[in-house]
Order: sequence, then structure tokens, then C-alpha cells
Amino acid sequence: MNHAEIDLTREKVNLETSQIAWKELQRFFANGTAVYVAPDLDLVEVAYQFSIDNKPQVEQWMQNGQLGLVSDQQAISWLEADAQVWAVVVKPWILVQG
Repeated sequence: MNHAEIDLTREKVNLETSQIAWKELQRFFANGTAVYVAPDLDLVEVAYQFSIDNKPQVEQWMQNGQLGLVSDQQAISWLEADAQVWAVVVKPWILVQG
């Protein structure tokens, strides 16, 4: 992938990132496809790394506790707070940051 293609891919991910009510994402949580992204990470960058299947980087974030499936506790907390979260779809995953 050349530099222009990388920029276009990142821009596409950026445009597909939006804020949404967590309650609208409950079905993804129930399906086990909602992935928590820590607030100290750039959601667009994480989505980009997912989209290019950069397993070593994703595994490093997981080992650091910065990335993982949304926990029951996090889901309940967001639901009780009627939270708005940032989300982006990188099939089959939905990356969520709140």
C-alpha cells in the first residue's frame, strides 16, 4: 500500500467514525463483536490497524489492556449512564470508545 492509499484508508475510517448511544450498540455486545478501545488510543488509528489486519499491533494493545471485548461491567455502566460513545465498524467488529 502506498502513502496515498494509506491516507485514503485512514480518511475513510475517519469519516465512518461517529458518536452513538451505547444502547444502540447492545446487539453487538450481545454478539461478542463490540471491542473496547481505551481513551488514550486514537480510535481512527486503531480502526485503521484493524482494517489492515496488523495483528502484532492489535495484540500489543490487548496485552497492555488498552483493547479487548467490551466487559459486562463496562456495558452496564454505559447503559445506566445512557452514554454516548464513539464507534466505528471494521467488520465483523465494532470498535467502541467512551
